[in-house]
Amino acid sequence: MQVQPSRFWQPDVTVATVVVRDGRLLCVEELANGALVINQPAGHLEPDESLLQAALRETREETGWNVRITHVLGLYQWQAPETGKHYLRVAFIAEPVDAIPNAVLDTGIVQALWLTPQELQAQAARHRSPLVWQVVADYLGGSRHPLALVQHL
Repeated sequence: MQVQPSRFWQPDVTVATVVVRDGRLLCVEELANGALVINQPAGHLEPDESLLQAALRETREETGWNVRITHVLGLYQWQAPETGKHYLRVAFIAEPVDAIPNAVLDTGIVQALWLTPQELQAQAARHRSPLVWQVVADYLGGSRHPLALVQHL
């Protein structure tokens, strides 16, 4: 048996936030690879940033909303079939605090949308990845974990 030399590998770490107001989910419509897609406020963890800080920043930058994170929703591992890239998404639940007046959204973000779960599900063909609906389905199913689950040392 021949032993393969080990090679370094790690997934892209991303965060996403499920924000609900009056039964509607805060979503973003964004341009990705030339297509107009729907996603949660989400993005990559940056150096020297905690997961909670990343979730708050991405939500603010992509939607123009300040939020308060209340729970961990779940951890999701996914491989994009078109690129082969691996992602590890940490999803949070948050409450809206306030809209930022005259907020300028991140490059590529067309608009923030408040969609009912049914409206979001009806546009499944436009979801950026299967993670978009999976985190909402888990939220609707009652998945909630304490924030103490996430430690930044």
